[in-house]
Amino acid sequence: MPHPDEPVNPTASESAASEHSEKRQRSEKSRPSIFWVLAVLIIPLASLLARFRITDGQKLPRHGAYIISPNHYSEIDPVMMGMVVWKLGRLPRFLAKESLFRVPVVGWFLRKSGQIPVARGGSGRGAAPLAEAQKIIDDGKVVIIYPEGSLTRDPDMWPMRGKTGAARMALEHDLPVIPMAHWGTQQVMARYAKKISFFPRKTIAVKVGDPVDLSAFRGRSLDQATLTEATEVIMNAITALLEDLRGEKAPETRWDPASHNQKETGRFDG
Repeated sequence: MPHPDEPVNPTASESAASEHSEKRQRSEKSRPSIFWVLAVLIIPLASLLARFRITDGQKLPRHGAYIISPNHYSEIDPVMMGMVVWKLGRLPRFLAKESLFRVPVVGWFLRKSGQIPVARGGSGRGAAPLAEAQKIIDDGKVVIIYPEGSLTRDPDMWPMRGKTGAARMALEHDLPVIPMAHWGTQQVMARYAKKISFFPRKTIAVKVGDPVDLSAFRGRSLDQATLTEATEVIMNAITALLEDLRGEKAPETRWDPASHNQKETGRFDG
C-alpha cells in the first residue's frame, strides 16, 4: 500500500486537472499557520510515543468540507488522531468536550489551533459549538466530531451510544461523514489516566472508512427520531472499522450509560 502522503500519478489526459487538484490538496497544509509550529513541537515527541499503522488513508479526501467521526476512549485521542489527519494532508479541527481543554498539553494544542469547546452542561451546551463548526465547514475545511460525546463507558472500550451533533450537521448542510476507528491509544494513555506511558513505543492502528450512507435520511424532518437513527448508522460504521482493527466482534447491544446508571459526563470507575 502506498504511503498516505504520496501523490497519485495522473494519466496523460488528466494531467492538467490533476496538477490543479494536487495544488488544492496541498494548499491547506502548506499554508503557514499555527499548525506548522505545533507540528514541529508535537509530532517528534508524539512519534516517540507511538507509530501509526494507517489502513485506507486514501479514503480521507485531501480537499473539501466534511466531518470526521472517530471512536473515543482516551483523553489523548485528539493529539493522536490530530497527527493522523495531519499526516493524511488535512488540518485537524475538533468539536471536543470542554474538559479536554483543561488537560495539560492537550488543552494547549486544542486552544492554539482553533478547536471548538463543547460544554456538557449549563448555558454553554447547545447550538453554539455547531455554529462555530459550521464556520469552519463553510471555509471548505474539516471538523472532527466524536459522536459519543465523551470517553466510552463500555467496559471493553467499544463505541457506546452516540449523540446527534454529527448527524445533525451532516444532514442540515449535506456534508459527508467519514468514519474513522483507532486502537492502541489506550496503551499510551489509559482511559482517565493522569500519566502517559512513554516506553516501550506503542503502535496505534487506524482505519478510515467510506463516507457513511445517510441518503435514507435526506429530506426527512430532522426530529429526534431521525437524528437518533442517523447517528446509529454512523456509530455502526465506526464500530465495524474497529472490529476490523481488533479482530473481534462488538457486543450486539451498544452500551448506553443511562441503562447502567452512569452519568453522561465526568469520570467513572470501570
